[in-house]
Amino acid sequence: MSDKKKRGALDGIRIIDLTSVVLGAYATSLLGDMGADIIKVESPSPKNGAGGDIMRWAGDTPSGERNGLGPIYMTINRNKRSVLLDLKQDSAREALLKLISTADVFAANIRYEGLKRLGLSYEDVRKVKPDIVYVIGTGYGEDGVYGGRPAYDDLIQAASGIASMASEVDGDPRPRFFPTLVADKTTGLFMANAILSALFHKERTGTGQFVEVPMMESMVSFLLTEHLYGHTYEPPTGPIGYVRVTAPDRKPYRTSDGYIAILPYSDKQWRDFFSLGGKPDLFETDIRFNTYENRTRNIRHLYAMVEDVTSLKSTEEWMTLLTNADIPCARVNRLGDLMQDPHLQSVGLFEKRTHPVEGSYWSIRHPVTYGETPASIRRDPPLLGENTQEVFRELGLNDDEIEKLLPTNT
Repeated sequence: MSDKKKRGALDGIRIIDLTSVVLGAYATSLLGDMGADIIKVESPSPKNGAGGDIMRWAGDTPSGERNGLGPIYMTINRNKRSVLLDLKQDSAREALLKLISTADVFAANIRYEGLKRLGLSYEDVRKVKPDIVYVIGTGYGEDGVYGGRPAYDDLIQAASGIASMASEVDGDPRPRFFPTLVADKTTGLFMANAILSALFHKERTGTGQFVEVPMMESMVSFLLTEHLYGHTYEPPTGPIGYVRVTAPDRKPYRTSDGYIAILPYSDKQWRDFFSLGGKPDLFETDIRFNTYENRTRNIRHLYAMVEDVTSLKSTEEWMTLLTNADIPCARVNRLGDLMQDPHLQSVGLFEKRTHPVEGSYWSIRHPVTYGETPASIRRDPPLLGENTQEVFRELGLNDDEIEKLLPTNT
């Protein structure tokens, strides 16, 4: 069977998507790649401003027009249809509930109290779709003392300990945000996973459920996977924080003409590395480094010695030597290098597409390869409300009924 005839694993699944910005939009974009029909429900501006997902308006477009197709919006809103509804209007809410009755999943990252005020609580939605998978992304678990607080990536990086991690490495007491939306995107992955798990349960039992995906708990779980470390036990057996990862000299190492990342792991790899660096006896004679356990205890000293060795040769020399010796290594790419990286080019990670409004743009393909259910990009990111009439015609509404739903101010 050719790939053209194969469909994604979620083909036939409909998701009503009230998410916005990055966390939820990233989660639903992944599911859209897998074949789901994602209907993105957006609200008009309360005044004469820019409506819909606020991320539509971040960054510049090639045309210079304010058409809601900003660059970040473009990366996480493909394979979606946009419906514009003013959910403060009873008729729009009723139309949305009718749409939900045709769906498998309801996803949102609006605060739950806000959903309740809109008449879109889990109980409200269950009345029209008893087996709905109802998933909300929150800042903090609703049952906790921080429940209901607003949350954004910066706030969760701070609260979860992520922002303090650089201090663990360099001793500078000033906390710093990791320069990517790590809390939004990581929690988005948790959210996509939660939706898939709940859909699998529904497939087996016929029963939907309420699912909450809190950013704070997700990120602390993510961070402490390795960093709980010595505090895993009670009483603790060592410090909190995985010492190999927080070692100040764990970094890309300077070569004679640049930098390289090197990670010998096994005894043989460390022995071979020091031999290549002109210190063949070090591994055998220095008991601090001759076993994995000893290397972990003395990791700061070990990593400091690595750069003494790497600085003696060029990056290209090291890449050749280390690759031939089967010692893990990598060049250090900068953001501007990624689209020219030979591996990423060879696997076609970046796909050049043509948007009907903004023209040529780059899309990052789904990174996972499925042999039988390939992910795909079937739709370019939509304009605000682009598919409102199309979607409600599918529901059986006539043009007059649809016209009454359309906000007068977008």
